[in-house]
Amino acid sequence: MFKLAMWIMLCMLILLVVGSLAVTVDGPSCEGRVLAAPLPTPVSGSPPFSSYKGVSIGMSMDEVREKLGKPKEPSDAIDYYAPSDHEFIQVYYEAETVTAITVTFSGKLDAAPDAKTVFGENAEVKPDGGIFKMVRYPKAGFWISYNKITGDDPMIMIAIKKI
Repeated sequence: MFKLAMWIMLCMLILLVVGSLAVTVDGPSCEGRVLAAPLPTPVSGSPPFSSYKGVSIGMSMDEVREKLGKPKEPSDAIDYYAPSDHEFIQVYYEAETVTAITVTFSGKLDAAPDAKTVFGENAEVKPDGGIFKMVRYPKAGFWISYNKITGDDPMIMIAIKKI
């Protein structure tokens, strides 16, 4: 169980870093260059999925702990929750304020929201059944990514991060 939790934390950290690398490149000198990360689609509306279990970007650490209870592994930077054997939540803080939320469903995925619930529209499904979609919501002040990995140990990872 500990190995799985560490693997999940590493995957979510990678998702957060990749999302932070998305940059806008302008000008003729950039034509033909490959960017380090895909640029997310800018969206002006509000996202249908902006919180998880009542926790959202900008909340205080005290409010989060009131909503989710005592973390399995608390710290000033990250709280780790494991509501079940198949669901893991990480809440990231800066100055005791939520800056990112990651939710991972592993193995049994029936409790996981689908991409349509998260984005309000379906996402492209790869031939292997996997999904990756990331959308920026500038007016809301955050981006959301959805990653579904299929196979023997399927996994869905959802990340919400402050822009």
